[in-house]
Amino acid sequence: MNQNKTIGLLSIPVIVAALGYFVDIYDLLLFSIIRIKSLKGIGLTDALCDSEGKYIISVQMCGLLLGGIFWGIMGDKKGRLSVLFGSIILYSLANIANGFVHTVDQYAVARFIAGIGLAGELGAGITLVSELVSKEQRGKATSIVAGVGLTGAVVAYFVAHSFDWRICYFVGGGLGLVLLLLRISVFESGMYKSLQNVNVQKGNFFMFFTNGRRFKKYLLSILIGLPTWYVIGILITFSTEFGKRFGIQEGGNPAVVDSGKAVMLAYVAISIGDLLIGYLSHELKSRKKALYIFYAITAMGIILYFCQANGSLTGMYLICMLMGFGTGFWALFVTMAAEHFGTNLRATAATTVPNMVRGSLPLIIILFKYLVPGCGYITAGAITGAIVMAISITAVVFTDETFGKDLNFVEE
Repeated sequence: MNQNKTIGLLSIPVIVAALGYFVDIYDLLLFSIIRIKSLKGIGLTDALCDSEGKYIISVQMCGLLLGGIFWGIMGDKKGRLSVLFGSIILYSLANIANGFVHTVDQYAVARFIAGIGLAGELGAGITLVSELVSKEQRGKATSIVAGVGLTGAVVAYFVAHSFDWRICYFVGGGLGLVLLLLRISVFESGMYKSLQNVNVQKGNFFMFFTNGRRFKKYLLSILIGLPTWYVIGILITFSTEFGKRFGIQEGGNPAVVDSGKAVMLAYVAISIGDLLIGYLSHELKSRKKALYIFYAITAMGIILYFCQANGSLTGMYLICMLMGFGTGFWALFVTMAAEHFGTNLRATAATTVPNMVRGSLPLIIILFKYLVPGCGYITAGAITGAIVMAISITAVVFTDETFGKDLNFVEE
């Protein structure tokens, strides 16, 4: 295979991939931002907003898990662009439909279908950019994609505070359909095109499990990303509930934590972190060293989060930003997943790995809920975090360094 000519950091494929991830994050985080408003809008009480909210976000993550497998296989069998077009059509239409729901079950079905569609965006975009940009600039390019894309959560927050929750979903669907027109200008990876003349299996998901070394790389790639959705899916999405139990105050009076604002502020910090970690990795000439630094920041933020008895509202938001910054390694860990595997499995890996992490959120929630009766809400959250961080740190220790790796190879 002959690798295609490389492109610049601010070329059209990089920009369009970044905008695609922007829309993806807007739609993915919208439920976390408008959870209480939208569920009350269909008649739920405060208590049900907590329990049914966990149910709906778990269903959405299951959709992401299944969609990740489907779009990953499609990306290797039919090309990276097929995923970028197909996934955006599905999640755009699902989000428009989400604006018409009136029951919890309808809401859950809409989020499940949207989750399937949202699963394809990041993996296909990172794979395409990784194959088009030089290996020296790869980390920077994927950081730009993630850094720009993650600001979608910020836009989702301000749209949510300006419009009715149903309009927010219509906006998300409309943004996706507009982006679809921009995708016309993007070209397929030359590295993938050259694979058409090579007699190898493409997009065979089961190949991850038929070889011990390959399975180890795949499993470790998933475990590395667990802290991101523990922080976002538990601590920040349910910061309102945690804040009540911490006794968060403002001006000496009890204060209510706005979980939507917490999500928005966290994603401002995540966006900055994702931009910086690519450059940090480039300077350190190591993906793993950069991860260790960001893990340390995440752990510090989690510890401070659970030391907020009678803390301030401002302090809560600042801690959410600190945790967000620490988990700003999303692009790096997805890039590592792409770098671990050959061209015939790369899209499958880069698309399924982040969605396996997203799909792990229901399991993290189950662990959290299992611990609550015996430990209490706050202690259960802290123990869950300690377990997640221990697993992920161990995974980084045993994973291979991928910085500067030549991607022009296939899996046999």
